[in-house]
Amino acid sequence: MPSQRLGKILFATSNPHKIREVGEVLGASGCSIAGLDSLNESFPEPLEDGDSFEDNARIKALGYAQSTGMSCLAEDSGLEVDALGGAPGVHSARYSGISGDRASVDRANNEKLIDAVAGMSPSELSARFVCAMCWVSATGEVLGETRGVYEGLITTEPRGENGFGYDPLLWLPDVGKTSAELAPEEKNARSHRGAATRAMLQLMLAQNG
Repeated sequence: MPSQRLGKILFATSNPHKIREVGEVLGASGCSIAGLDSLNESFPEPLEDGDSFEDNARIKALGYAQSTGMSCLAEDSGLEVDALGGAPGVHSARYSGISGDRASVDRANNEKLIDAVAGMSPSELSARFVCAMCWVSATGEVLGETRGVYEGLITTEPRGENGFGYDPLLWLPDVGKTSAELAPEEKNARSHRGAATRAMLQLMLAQNG
């Protein structure tokens, strides 16, 4: 079984939405992940000061592998809006500049984005979610890196109760819904995080076959 070869891998996040999305993909092949909340102690959070999603995913994976002595999987993800020069990009999670609970921060980030694109036509609002993922061994060796993208358009009318972050604002023309209106399994089948995780699973299985 894949789980016997891979064992339990630390997934460097406390975000329950991300843990569920990644866990559903990896779990289908028998691989088990555990989030930071599962640890018996807390560890210093690495400073994610990279210029790209890949940089930050690598910083996080290497930092937690070193701190915990565990094989670690990490990801960095965010939204790129072409009309805003790729913003909010690596600053997606902190775009509004406020702190607080996850729901409040998501709401403020969405409101700032809506203000930033106000007055633009839909044809100008091409955008994508990006997810970069990095897998590091317990000894600090980078074992694999993957990337996934999730294309759409920005809408200034949030819709949907599923998902999190900017999901209510990413409009998917081919299905006439926002990402937040998709059922979880539909989102995972096409999302940036789902794509990056499926590619990572193939690397994991190839290295442990």
